[in-house]
Amino acid sequence: QVQLVESGGGLVQAGDSLRLSCAASGRTFSSYVMGWFRQAPGKEREFVAAISWSDSTTYKDSVKGRFTISRDNGKNTVYLQMNSLKPEDTAVYYCAAGPYFGPQANGYDYWGQGTQVSVSS
Repeated sequence: QVQLVESGGGLVQAGDSLRLSCAASGRTFSSYVMGWFRQAPGKEREFVAAISWSDSTTYKDSVKGRFTISRDNGKNTVYLQMNSLKPEDTAVYYCAAGPYFGPQANGYDYWGQGTQVSVSS
């Protein structure tokens, strides 16, 4: 069992940056793949980024070069650094944990409650 709590969202202007944090507790953090997903109003939840137990990373194409996922196993925390934010990045961002490295939401077993990111133009 893993518990996840996101933080760091907010309202920013296009071009600004935010860093989201996801604090994990429960079973061994370092053994899980950690992912970030987002969901905009009226849309399905979509994959944003993931980081494996060996620190391999993968990203949604539209955020490549702008977002960076990282993890600090000593702090049981995963981060999403978001630069050059665009209005289309507006969504609730969710942290997730699971055994498989990939973009499929159903591959993640544990989810946080989300943190709102709003980007205005």
